This record gives sequence, structure tokens and C-alpha cells, in this order.
Amino acid sequence: MGAQGRRLRPSQAQNCLPRIRWSGLVCSQWDSRRIGSHRSSRTYSAAVPAFWEGDGRDSYLIRLASKVPEELWAMKLGLRLLQERASIGSFWWPYISNLPETFTVPIFFSGKDIENLQYAPLVHQVNKRCRFLLLFDKDIKDLLEHVELKDHPFGGQDLNSSSLGWAMSAVSSRAFRLYGESHTNGQRMDVPMLLPLIDMCNHSFHPNAKIFQGQENGSSKTLIKVVAEAQIEQDAPILLNYGSLSNDLFLLDYGFVVPSNPYDHVELKYDGTLLDAAAIAAGLSSPNFSSPANWQKEILCQLNLLGEGATVKVSLGGSELVDGRLLAALRVLLSSNLEIVQNCSLQTLSKLSEKAPLGVTVETTALRLIIALCVVLLEHFPTKVMQDEQVLRGSVSSSMALAVQYRIQKKLVIVHVMRKLSRRLHMLQKEKSL
Repeated sequence: MGAQGRRLRPSQAQNCLPRIRWSGLVCSQWDSRRIGSHRSSRTYSAAVPAFWEGDGRDSYLIRLASKVPEELWAMKLGLRLLQERASIGSFWWPYISNLPETFTVPIFFSGKDIENLQYAPLVHQVNKRCRFLLLFDKDIKDLLEHVELKDHPFGGQDLNSSSLGWAMSAVSSRAFRLYGESHTNGQRMDVPMLLPLIDMCNHSFHPNAKIFQGQENGSSKTLIKVVAEAQIEQDAPILLNYGSLSNDLFLLDYGFVVPSNPYDHVELKYDGTLLDAAAIAAGLSSPNFSSPANWQKEILCQLNLLGEGATVKVSLGGSELVDGRLLAALRVLLSSNLEIVQNCSLQTLSKLSEKAPLGVTVETTALRLIIALCVVLLEHFPTKVMQDEQVLRGSVSSSMALAVQYRIQKKLVIVHVMRKLSRRLHMLQKEKSL
């Protein structure tokens, strides 16, 4: 996992067994009789126990984990990883010693390369994680300053933001979130776990294997299986689908970028002033988006784009192509006929698949406006795709290359949206002229 540099192949798994013979939280036990087969009926298994088990040192570990926000769940398991790394004779040391020493996630980028991402939402997330690591480093030092060695969760070793970042990256790039115990409401908790060998499988949106979780026969132990879904030839990599993730998450957590990612998107803020600028760029004679009519305001409130507590973040790209709330808002704002609008549900207004629900004129104007919005978004990038490609042909650092690859994909998402909407606009205009 991670930067997609470590691939588990069926023929390699057998060779790993003499060195990797573990079971437990951060490691998994593999059935050697099942490794090396390329039949879809064969499986790779892993037994996984509970998370917080151990001596009194864990009380400090739990207190530290409570300071970690849920969105940075990888840091919580990362604390346990650091504890085991600091423990003399740790049962998990063979696994930990084989983890990468460095990771390609952007919290380790230089300040210049973080700027080279050229995408404010991701830069914000990277800086947010870096600030957390610096503050968490201080929290740990304050809490453990006078703790006796026997109770010290890290064996008296000092941690810093770099080691914390290493642990968080090791977990985010390799861990699996599995089902744990059920809540009283019936919902099951997600439990992050590290599964050796399994965590060497790379990502693909067209995987040849899948993870299954169940119970071992006649036992309460959880059983994790990697089951081949197709014939896997010898020396071919075993590929898993990490999820329908954007390139933001792939880069933040795993340290790589997926070209032509169908789930990638660009974020923008729903803003009347921005829409006015896009309308001017498109040469549209349109209403003032900054001052909608009262009935239009009511619908914007229903879409949660206006009013107290509104969520104004919308997106372009991904499987939806155009954020449903943005599309519905534009259709409503471009319509002057309240009665026609009231005859359509918000669900209908939010679907791009719905063919001109408020009429062809409104629909073509909305599409032209979104295309113009794409142009405005592209102009916010300080470089063009051709310039970025020229940079990659030169001699650049690995982090610089990742940053440039990332921003190229963001721009291509916008270009893809423009092309798809332009084709749709052409079809509507053709039908209108008939």
C-alpha cells in the first residue's frame, strides 16, 4: 500500500512466511497451505483480536488517544504502533522493522511543494494535519513529563512531530477499517487494524481480489480473508480496491495519485458573487445571483445553501459530475416561473440525468454557466497543464513530482466536466433548433 511501491504477488507470499508468523491486532496469521494458489476458491486468512489490551501503560495511551480528533483515526492506532516499536522484545517487532522508513504523504512535503499542490482545500488539510502533529507533540510531552519509566507508554523514549507523523502515515497508508462490536442501536463500530502481507496489496478500481470478514468456525475469533475474484497468474500483483476515494484522500493518506480517477472532484464554495463573475464570463444576460427573489431564497434554504448553518461547499466532477445542490440552485435562480419550479421536486431539480426539467432555455443557460464556472476555476491555477507536463519532463524531486501530478489531475477533472457538459449543451441546442 502507500505509494504503490510494494506489491504482493502470489509467488512472493510463500517466501514471506518464514519471516512473518504473527497473529493479533497489528499483524495477521496466514494459512501457509493457502498461499501461492491462483484459484479464486483459495483464500488468505488473518485472525484479529481486540485493540486496547495490555498493562497500566495503556491508561496513558488511552488518555493520549482521547485527544485525537476522529478524522485523524490513524493517529490513534499509530500510538499503539509507537508503543510496540519502543517495547524491547516486542512480539510485533519483525513486522514493525519491515515498515517503510519514509512515506510520500504531503505532511512530509517541503513548504514549497505543499504550495505546488495549487489546490486550496488540500493545502488546508495538509496544514491542518501538520499543526495537529506539532500541538500533539506538546500534549504528549506535557502529559508524560513526570511519568515513571514503568508506566511510560513508550518506554521512556521521547516522541516528536516527525515520529508521530511517521506512525500516522504508516497506519493511514496500510490499515483496514473492519467491523468491531455492535452498539446498542445495532450499528457496528469501525475498528482500524494493520494486517501484514495483506497490507502489501496495491490499489486498483478493477481489483482481482476482495477482503471478507467473518467468524472462524467454532470460534469467536474474527477471520479476515483475501479472496481472489478472478484467475491470478503467477507473478501478477494482487490488487484490492481501497474505496471510491478522491485523489485528495489517496494523496493525504496513501501518498499516491490515481490518473483519471472517476471519483476525483474539485471543491468550490457556493457564492453568488462567484456565479455573477461566471455569468459575465459566459456573456449571459442573467439575474443577479447575489440577490435572488424571496421564493428562490426559500428553495436555497431547503438546499442548505443559504441561511444559518448552511453547507456551502459544493463540487464538480466525480460520479455525479455536477453537485446536485449546485445544479438545482442554478436551475431555480435562472427560472422566473415559480409555478413550474413548484411542480418539480428538489430531487428532480438536483439530477443532471433529468432532461431540462424547467425548460430547454433554462437548462442551456445553466450548462453554459457551469462551463463558465469551470473556466474561472481553471484560471485560479497559476500554471496550465502543458506547463505542468513540461515540469515533469525535467529533473524534480519525488514530492515535487507528486504535487504536479496531483494538480494536473485536478485540472483534468475540470476539463472533463467542461467536455461532458459541452456535449450535452450541443445536443440540447440541436433539439431546440428542430
